[in-house]
Amino acid sequence: MATHSTATVSGLDFLALQVRDVDAAAAFFEERLGLRRASAAPPGAVVFATEPVPFAVRGPLPDTDLDAGRPGLGVALWFATSDAVGLHDGLTAAGVEVLTPVTDSPFGPMFSFVGPEGYVLTVHGA
Repeated sequence: MATHSTATVSGLDFLALQVRDVDAAAAFFEERLGLRRASAAPPGAVVFATEPVPFAVRGPLPDTDLDAGRPGLGVALWFATSDAVGLHDGLTAAGVEVLTPVTDSPFGPMFSFVGPEGYVLTVHGA
């Protein structure tokens, strides 16, 4: 018979995308989304000072096959911005593959685009 712990999870504490090229992915998030690096990061990763949950890009964990299909399939990763339209226009002008136009949603204006190594990312504004 299985024993159940009384411990619980209080919420998301850290999020990292596994990528082949950490430097290129970090540059994308810095240059295209304006994220800033945190002061500390483990080896093989770049951590950004995002609130309330730190976000990172890191090399693949052992036995992770990033060539098995679109990375992150089934996971919805949303970033917040104060200017969804401006960010959409800047990404489009930079040649980033934007998948949807800016549309209204219950979370404010939003759109989706393809980030480093094929991850689909969504941005919403206030």
